[in-house]
Amino acid sequence: MSGFFSSLWTGVAGFFDTLRNTDWSERLSHLELPAMSVDLLQSIALGIALAACAGLRAWLPIFAVGVSVRLGVLHLGDSFRFLGGNVALTVFAIATVIELLADKVPVVDHALDALSTVLKPVAGMVLAASVMWTVDDPIVALALGLMVGAPASLVPHTAKATLRGVLSPITAGLAAPILSFLEDVIAFGLVALAILAPFVVAAGFVLFALVTGRFFRKKMTSSTPPTVTA
Repeated sequence: MSGFFSSLWTGVAGFFDTLRNTDWSERLSHLELPAMSVDLLQSIALGIALAACAGLRAWLPIFAVGVSVRLGVLHLGDSFRFLGGNVALTVFAIATVIELLADKVPVVDHALDALSTVLKPVAGMVLAASVMWTVDDPIVALALGLMVGAPASLVPHTAKATLRGVLSPITAGLAAPILSFLEDVIAFGLVALAILAPFVVAAGFVLFALVTGRFFRKKMTSSTPPTVTA
């Protein structure tokens, strides 16, 4: 366990050292974006699909990716192959169980939602960046992960938090565990489908995001008081 956190800290420290010591004007002037290909499109679709799953459960898709790597189902970039290690799988399995149980405890679930506003975009970014196996440059992979993964995880998280915020006062919090269980079922199904058919989940997410965005725009428009002109 200590070896895992030691290697993780070394990797994080090395990453920030790279950011601090990089000549970004020189680095960006020679930055080459990957050529568009079927493999890259599949990576982007898989990144979107897994990040969307992270919007419901942060640790479950990371654990699922680790298991898939271990079984040889998925291929990850060199910097993320540690996800399939024994210690990593143990840590992510424990974190997944804790998250699933804590989300069903009143008050704790609200604190978890607040923490998840930061945690889930990070998880989405890591998941999206990890499956960019066709991208050799780690900076490009990380940038694509940030652009693809963070927004994809925030949309379902925001929709879930909004729905709970509406139903919890009405049901005195009794609906929260039921909603949490339904979210578990959806998250498990989406993770499996994301790995097996990433384009299907990515397309479904885009449709969901468009419908959700339109709903929130309508709600904000209807709640805005009309301006009175003299």
